[in-house]
Amino acid sequence: MVEELLTAVIAAGTGVALYVGAAARVVKQYERGLVFRFGRLRDEIRGPGFTVIVPVVDRLHKVNMQIVTLPVPAQEGITRDNVTVRVDAVVYFKVVDPANAIVAVEDYRFAVSQMAQTSLRSIIGKSDLDDLLSNREMLNQGLELMIDSPAVGWGVQIDRVEIKDVSLPETMKRSMARQAEADRERRARVINADAELQASHKLAEAAEVMADQPAALQLRLLQTVVAVAAEKNSTLVLPFPVELLRFLERAAPAAPAGHEDPATAGPATEGPGPAAVEDTPDAGPSLDAPPPDPAGLAPGEAPPAALGGPADGLYLDAPPPPPPPPPDPDGPRG
Repeated sequence: MVEELLTAVIAAGTGVALYVGAAARVVKQYERGLVFRFGRLRDEIRGPGFTVIVPVVDRLHKVNMQIVTLPVPAQEGITRDNVTVRVDAVVYFKVVDPANAIVAVEDYRFAVSQMAQTSLRSIIGKSDLDDLLSNREMLNQGLELMIDSPAVGWGVQIDRVEIKDVSLPETMKRSMARQAEADRERRARVINADAELQASHKLAEAAEVMADQPAALQLRLLQTVVAVAAEKNSTLVLPFPVELLRFLERAAPAAPAGHEDPATAGPATEGPGPAAVEDTPDAGPSLDAPPPDPAGLAPGEAPPAALGGPADGLYLDAPPPPPPPPPDPDGPRG
């Protein structure tokens, strides 16, 4: 009797252990459990922790409640300004209603992926190239709204959508590079022209100061010489402005009265000079008179011998010619 009772207890314990092993389930913290009894969804959603179901009768389906990162494959499309581009994106979403995510749609991951690709193509066709490159925040918000509208009925909430990369054709890249280079060159020319204008104003002010103070020009020349000499050049080209000569001319003392510069005085002569010929406008040239000497000498008069150059301005009369030898009284000798 005791043996039979002990065997029954062991059998019952084994059955209970098998039942508990078949009915026990563990739901993780980031999951929620849905129980289907004979294919019908129970209203109760099992939370995280230990839970029990009826073996063979119930089926427990676990749903992940974490945020899912879903990459969207690159989509090729034509923008509104007729530029062919390839755009890829990434979608962040999570399940907020486990019952709808399992019952309302067959595979919510695949559904969200297809909706994201379709919405991305639509956004490409409605946007310009400049918006895709520089105004992505607005495009991300529009893409999020387009995906989130049908996903609400699936028990899925779109957290955010980000456009990752925009691939352009090589010809378009070169065109954009030339445009950017031209814009940079235009800005550089404008800045250079502005600098030249400011420099011209400063140079005009400096010229006015140098005109009032001529000594400033000499100091500036000396500074230029110092700057050139600092380069250790073997040849030094020194400009000599005319304004410096004018400054030195004004700075030179005036000559005393009565003193005549020999360089500017006319040639002085000693002795009788050339005969002065009075101009008689009424009388015509004489046919019997010999032609005038270019040197201004009278006929038969010897030119004076110059002791110095024209700069000396001193001339003396030529010495008389030696007398002829006396004739021989005896006549010529054979």
